[in-house]
Amino acid sequence: MSVFVDETTKVVVQGVGPSSQGLYHGLRNRAYGTQVVAGTNPRRGGEQIEGIPIFATVTEAVSATGANASFISVPPPRAADAIIEAAAAGIPFIVCITEGIPAQDEARAYNLLRRDYPGTRLLGPNCPGIISAGKCNIGITSGDIALPGGPVGLVSRSGTVFYQAIYELTQKGIGQTTGVGIGGDPVPGTGFTDCLRAFEADPETKAVLMIGEIGGSAEEQAAEFIQSSMTKPVVAYIAGVTAPPGRKMGHAGAIISGSKGTAKAKMEVLAEAGVIVALNPTEAGERMAEIVARMS
Repeated sequence: MSVFVDETTKVVVQGVGPSSQGLYHGLRNRAYGTQVVAGTNPRRGGEQIEGIPIFATVTEAVSATGANASFISVPPPRAADAIIEAAAAGIPFIVCITEGIPAQDEARAYNLLRRDYPGTRLLGPNCPGIISAGKCNIGITSGDIALPGGPVGLVSRSGTVFYQAIYELTQKGIGQTTGVGIGGDPVPGTGFTDCLRAFEADPETKAVLMIGEIGGSAEEQAAEFIQSSMTKPVVAYIAGVTAPPGRKMGHAGAIISGSKGTAKAKMEVLAEAGVIVALNPTEAGERMAEIVARMS
């Protein structure tokens, strides 16, 4: 099994143009084997671009192709509207990689989804996307670094460390079920607990590698869930150990205040919940390799 997506997932790429980011990444996803069945562009409906049929709206794309996932990489001023358009069209899974969406727009889209479209899951914004190794890739993660066959699921706030963690496992011959990059914005559509709950329910995922970072309280909430509800082993790495208090590091979600949101505080609460906490991504891969070896 996979978490959230698999080989049957049909993707519509919103905002496709001849030189758009959506087209570039959509073609890379298609080359990986993902079913990219449609694109949207209000000015190019009825055309085909690189073999992808283009529709004026997401509703038309869903009606014609049965798309059940959306990939959004449109510019920040239009990204929130694109999310709502996909939800209104009945898309149950939306991946938005757009960075720099105004905070007010982000909060509005999040709350509209929760109120009006509770059956829709948003991944992101400002995230690398999701990859079900060997089955489906939606976003900007390189498929070359993933190894199918499980047994490890990954969830990460950090995009760069996400890629490194996947590659660390692949180099050790450890396959992955699904890797989920949830993004680091203050209002993510999908959080750690959502992914941990899905991995706990997935019979093919036997262990989870979790990558957090400074700022916010998502890791503390994840620790509570792990302690109360997880039966599978979890290895964690928290990025930002050397970040000074009060300093913004990289993006809006990575802000610490006093002793709250620091890497040290997050590492402590995760360790208390029974998580194996590593000091760097390489060590995280090594600890996971030890767990997988004991399983076999």
